[in-house]
Amino acid sequence: MAMATKGGSIKPASAFNAAEDAQSLRKAMKGLGTDEDAIIRVLAYRSTAQRQEIRTAYKTTIGRDLIDDLKSELSGNFEQTIVALMTPTVLYDVQELHRAMKGAGTDEGCLIEILASRTPEEIRRINQIYQQQYGRSLEDDICSDTSFMFQRVLVSLSAGGRDEGNQLDDDLVRQDAQDLYEAGEKKWGTDEVKFLTVLCSRNRNHLLHVKCMRNKSAYFAERLYKSMKGLGTDDNTLIRVMVSRAEIDMMDIRAHFKRLYGKSLYSFIKGDTSGDYRKVLLIICGGDD
Repeated sequence: MAMATKGGSIKPASAFNAAEDAQSLRKAMKGLGTDEDAIIRVLAYRSTAQRQEIRTAYKTTIGRDLIDDLKSELSGNFEQTIVALMTPTVLYDVQELHRAMKGAGTDEGCLIEILASRTPEEIRRINQIYQQQYGRSLEDDICSDTSFMFQRVLVSLSAGGRDEGNQLDDDLVRQDAQDLYEAGEKKWGTDEVKFLTVLCSRNRNHLLHVKCMRNKSAYFAERLYKSMKGLGTDDNTLIRVMVSRAEIDMMDIRAHFKRLYGKSLYSFIKGDTSGDYRKVLLIICGGDD
C-alpha cells in the first residue's frame, strides 16, 4: 500500500530578510574565528531559493561572494554541506555528476541516484549546465567513464527519455511489476539496472500502477542507510541525499527509513556523524521519527 506523501522537511522561512541574513553571515565570518552556529542558524533554516537571495544580497551589500567566503572559513564535511546548501539545485547535481566521474574510479551509485530520480525537465537543465560548466556533454563523459548495460541505462537516463504521456499498457504494467518483484522489492540494490530501466522509461501513470513512485523515497532511504552502515561513512552520499531531498520528500524518506530499518534516520545520523556537520544534517532531517 502506498504511503501518504508528506513532502520536504525544510520550508521557506516566513519572516525572511535577505540583507539581514547577509549581514549576520558576514559578522559570523569576520575577524578572528568563525561563528559556526550563526552560519547554521541562517543557512540551515532557509529554502534553496532564499539562500540564493542571500547570496545576491551578500554580493550587493558587502561586495563579496558568499560561497567564496564560506569556503575560506570552513573545512571538511561541514564546509561541504554548507556549500551544497548554497549551490543552486541543478548546478549541484551537475557538480556531483562530474565529481562522480572524474579521477580514478567511478561513483556509480551517484550517477544512478541523480539521473534516475530527476524529472525530464531537470535532466534537460542538467545537460545544458553540464555542457556550459565543463565544455563537454554529459553523455560523452558517461560513455568515456562507464561500459556495457550500465552505460546504456545511464545514457538513456541522461537523455531524459521518460514517456510523459498517460497511456497504460496492462501487459507492460504486469511485466514490469514481475520484473521489479524479481529484482527484489524487499532487497533494494539487488538488481538496480532492472529497477532503473523501469523507473527511467515509463510514464507516471504507469509507475503509479507499478508502485514505483512510492519506492523512490524508499530508494533514497536505502541510499542513506548504506552510506552510514558498516565501516566508515560515505559522506558524499549522505550529504548529497540529505541536501537534495530536503525540500522534496525528506519526510517520506524518514518514514520509509524507520519502516525498513526499525530506527529513525535522525538516530542513525546522530550516531554516525559529529560536530557542526551533525548539527546541520539533523536540522535537515527535521525530527526524530
